[in-house]
Amino acid sequence: MKTAEATAATTTVLSRGYKRSPKSNGKVNGTAAKKTGVNHGNGGDISNGKASFMKWTLDDVVYVAKYHRLPCFFAAWFLFFIYVEYTLRMVPDSSPPFDLGFVVTRSFHRALASWPELNSLLAALNTVFVAMQSVYIIGTWVVEGRPRATISALFMFTCRGILGYSTQLPLPQEFVGSGMDFPVGNISFFLFYSGHVAGSVIASLDMRRMQRWELAWLFDILNVLQAVRLLGTRGHYTIDLAVGVGAGILFDSLAGKYIESRRKSAVASGV
Repeated sequence: MKTAEATAATTTVLSRGYKRSPKSNGKVNGTAAKKTGVNHGNGGDISNGKASFMKWTLDDVVYVAKYHRLPCFFAAWFLFFIYVEYTLRMVPDSSPPFDLGFVVTRSFHRALASWPELNSLLAALNTVFVAMQSVYIIGTWVVEGRPRATISALFMFTCRGILGYSTQLPLPQEFVGSGMDFPVGNISFFLFYSGHVAGSVIASLDMRRMQRWELAWLFDILNVLQAVRLLGTRGHYTIDLAVGVGAGILFDSLAGKYIESRRKSAVASGV
């Protein structure tokens, strides 16, 4: 999309909810800039020698609260967590890390620890799911000729290896392993971040691009169950799983940008 088109699209979206008046011809850019906080008329320079916030009115505040609810929602949570962070009692170095996911799955953890057969069964099913991810991601390249998912997985696992080795977190004290799990036997593995979860997200995103909606929803459901199991076995901290989701989305996006850049380069060079 060209710069002018992008600017127009941004203005339209941000200024939604306001009707243009016939008398406002010639003042559209100024009105959009006032309502959205974005000045489209002078390249972002301060107009009339005043900073943007000095021209805000009560109408602007009401507009933001009405039409930009998501940023307002996150702003409220931002303030809340500032309070939490600065009043939180730090975990002493003699204690294990606090993990909310471990608290929520405490009963499930006790069941897995006291019932090895159930733990091994779930580990085997999880390993099958990992195999399904791998077959799908590799298959998109070698069978369908679409390398994006495979490239994003390579990006993701490389970054995971770098981060996992750079900061080697201690294995949770209550870890419940299984010889049926992947990697086989849990001999050693990086805790940060979860490659299981990230790989599932990469596969699911590719399925959505191809409009394989049922398969994508199936993978999402299995990924949630996988995350619950990993918390229950203490095989990952909650932050490992959350970052795994973000990593899957991030590296899928980066792989898409990489492929697009290669395509443009090939067109430009006439290859």
